[in-house]
Parts: sequence; C-alpha cells; structure tokens
Amino acid sequence: MKISVNDMKPGMVIEHRGRLWRVVKTEHVKPGKGPAYQQVELKGLPEGTKLNERFRAADSVERVRLEETPHQFLYDDGERLHFLNQETFDEVALDRSLLGERAVWLEEGMVVNLLVHEGRPIDVELPETVVRTVVQADPVVKGQTAAASYKPAVLDNGVRIMVPPHIESGARVVVDTRDGTYVERARE
Repeated sequence: MKISVNDMKPGMVIEHRGRLWRVVKTEHVKPGKGPAYQQVELKGLPEGTKLNERFRAADSVERVRLEETPHQFLYDDGERLHFLNQETFDEVALDRSLLGERAVWLEEGMVVNLLVHEGRPIDVELPETVVRTVVQADPVVKGQTAAASYKPAVLDNGVRIMVPPHIESGARVVVDTRDGTYVERARE
C-alpha cells in the first residue's frame, strides 16, 4: 500500500530500495530556500542497519503490513531464543542476533509479538517497559535528592542504567526497553 512520506510515523515498516525498514524518527523540514522535505531515520529489518534518508514532500513509499503473532519467551540456549506460539502452541527458535542487544530484556514467560513478513520472522516486538530489580546502587547521600542528578545502578539482568539518587539496592524499577532508561519506581 503506497503512502505519502508525510504520513510516515515512527514504528511503521516500509519497503525502500528493495529492503524492509522500520521508521525510527521523522522530521518535516522546510528550509529557507528550496522545497520542503521529510528527513527520516530508518532501521533495517532484520539486520538492524541504520539509514538516514531525505524524501521530497511529494514522494510516496510502500508501507508493509506485518503479521503479528503473540509468542511466549521460553528460554535462551546461548545461540537461539526459543518462543512458544500462543495460538498454535508451536515452538519457534530464532537466532539471538535477530534481537541483538534487546535480548537482555527478555524474561521467562514474557509475551512478545513476533513480526512475520512472507512467512519469515523479521523482528520481535518487546513490551515498551519491563519491571526489574536493582541489585547494586550507591547509597543515598543526604541532600543529593534535591538536585536532578542520576547515579549508576546494576539490574538483576546485569544491565547498567542511570537511576535517581533515592533508588537503593533491592528497589523494583520500570525500565524502557527501547533505550534502557529508567522510567519510574515500580508500584508495589
């Protein structure tokens, strides 16, 4: 389905230069001289390469519809990630490289969406946020909580993130899986 480049939104999947790309960021630019254009950051599926592309406002691109099927994460054997299809109960094993660094956010039993194009899995859509436990953080320094400063912390999955000064070891926090940033303290 052809769409105008002005209608592209982050998260959409398009076909461009004979490959599939996920739109990461779009920016409409109207320079002082010359015609308006759309500056778009794209991420290649499934390999993850990045491309910054400039489209004229009159251009159109092919939007790709992907089949989304819910799968439950079972386990990681080191090379492959194993998922259970929630509808057919078939087990699917995917190369770890398909998720890359995002694989650290997978938890046993987590339900994700497997994105399939023409019968081939091309991406795994994780939940936007996960709740993790802080296992290591510097102690709170009195008076430091008034400033908008952050300190390093290590989560139970080994990932290092920056957290506000009031977060201590043992605290459960909500983390954004897209960029690995602290969102808020988890509700107990």
